[in-house]
Amino acid sequence: MSDALAESLSQLASLAPVWKFALIFAFMAVESSFVPFPSEVVMIPAGFWAARGELGFGGSVFAACAAAFLLGLAGSLAGAYFNYWVAMRFGEPFLRKYGKWFFLKPEALDRSEEIFNRYGGATTFVCRLIPVIRQLISIPAGLSRMPLARFTLFTGLGAGVWNAILVAAGVAIARSAGTELTYAELVARGKETAGENVWIVAGGAFVLAAAYIAAGKLVMKRRAGKPGKE
Repeated sequence: MSDALAESLSQLASLAPVWKFALIFAFMAVESSFVPFPSEVVMIPAGFWAARGELGFGGSVFAACAAAFLLGLAGSLAGAYFNYWVAMRFGEPFLRKYGKWFFLKPEALDRSEEIFNRYGGATTFVCRLIPVIRQLISIPAGLSRMPLARFTLFTGLGAGVWNAILVAAGVAIARSAGTELTYAELVARGKETAGENVWIVAGGAFVLAAAYIAAGKLVMKRRAGKPGKE
């Protein structure tokens, strides 16, 4: 699947630099929604293009990387908002009945709900770093009507970390590759580079989320223990 997508994206991206920006946003929005689409085939090439000066900005690698990152983040949030809104608007019965048309399996929905209900809203941060579940965690957030501001914050942080890893992998490849790479080779090498570091980052994110959840429970416990005002 990744190879076929990489070939298709390669052909589209070769048309003009502006297409690259449109592709980054559009396909990251798709990746963050119900459709099982690998973000690696978008954000790794984005970092590669930025480092090679193919995104414009007068050859400024920093500006090009920043633009690619922000567009990827905006796309990720757009897709997450879609999932959140569908879940909040139509509810769980709708998703269980029609989810198959959106590539949503009942067992996947069950798993995402289990994780969210057990660990709370902070999972929308950690789960953005975990394949497969990263798209689905927005659904129980919508079902529970998680405050939009908190949802945006946690989702943006998680998606931002993941996109930054992929962009950095693309930049690293651009600086180390001595010969031209095909789109598929670029994605494959980038996934390997990102995979070497993502679990370290995910582990750190999990620790932060666990600390946040524990602190929240401690505060609630202390509030509950205080006598009410007469």
